[in-house]
Amino acid sequence: MLSPERLERLRGQIDAGRRRLDTARSRAGRIATAAGTVAATAGLFTPVATGESLLATALATGAGLVFLPTGRAARRAAAAAEGKAPEPHHQAKTATVLYAAPGVALVGVLIAERIVPGVHWGEGLAVAVWSAGTFYLRPSRTARHMLVPPLPPLEKTGDLVVAAQPAYDHPAAQWWAERAAVEGGAAPGTALEDIERIGESAMRAVIRSTVPGEPVPDISVRRLSALMDVPEDLIAVGPVPGRGASVRQLSVGTADEALDARTLWATRIAPLAMPGASITAINFGSMTTAPVTMTKEIDA
Repeated sequence: MLSPERLERLRGQIDAGRRRLDTARSRAGRIATAAGTVAATAGLFTPVATGESLLATALATGAGLVFLPTGRAARRAAAAAEGKAPEPHHQAKTATVLYAAPGVALVGVLIAERIVPGVHWGEGLAVAVWSAGTFYLRPSRTARHMLVPPLPPLEKTGDLVVAAQPAYDHPAAQWWAERAAVEGGAAPGTALEDIERIGESAMRAVIRSTVPGEPVPDISVRRLSALMDVPEDLIAVGPVPGRGASVRQLSVGTADEALDARTLWATRIAPLAMPGASITAINFGSMTTAPVTMTKEIDA
C-alpha cells in the first residue's frame, strides 16, 4: 500500500502530465486553425488544393471526435450490466456538436469557394469570420473542457529574494535585531548602536530609528522587561543629550560607581590579599619629574 506521501507525489505527477497534454492539445488546435485559415484563403484564388484541404479537415475533425471523452463506452457497459438501454447524455451531445462545428464550417467555406466562380466578397467575409471565431472562441477546446474540466492553474510563486542580513559588531545588537526590532516586537524599526558596558551586569546603548527622519517609536519598558527577563526598575529609555528624537538612550542594570584607589583597595584587594588593612595616604610625584614615586601608608 502506498504511503500518503507517495500518493501525493503520484497525484502531482499525474496532474503535471495532464497539464502538459492539455498544453500540447491547445498548441495543436492553434496550428490547425492557422492551417485552416491558409487553406481557406488559398481557396479564394485557386481550387488546386481544395480537395486536399477537405480531406485533411475531415480527418482532423473525425480523429478529434473519436478521442473526445464523451463516456459512451462507460455508459454502454453500465447499461449492459443493468440490462437496459443506455440513457442519452445531453452534455456529451452538445460537446460533440461544438467540437465538430469548426471543421464542418470550414468544409462549408471550402465547398462554397469551389462552387462560386471568381473571388466574391462574401467568401472573404466567411473566411475572416471563421478564422476570427475559431481563434478567439476555440469551440473544440471548450467542448473538451465541458467533458473534462481543466485542472486549476498552478499558484504563481514570486521569485524568492533572500535579503542579505546585516553584520552586527556586537552580539547585543544582533539579539536586538532578531528579538526586539522585528515586526510586532518591542521596538520595531530600530537598531541598537554604541553599546558599552557600564558595570558587571549593566550596559548602555543608543536605540536608532532605521527609517531616516522618523523618531524612535514608543518603547514599552514592560515589554523589554519581559523580553530580557530583567526587572523593570533596572531598564530606562530616555533622550540622548544633544540629539533628536531619532535616537534614544537605553540603560539596563545599575552602573558601577567610579572606584578610586581607596575604594578599590577596600572592596577588591584588601578582602582577598590583606584583610583588615586600609590605605591612609597616597603620594604621587610631580608629573614634570622623570620618576614618579608613590608611597602608601598602611595601618594594619
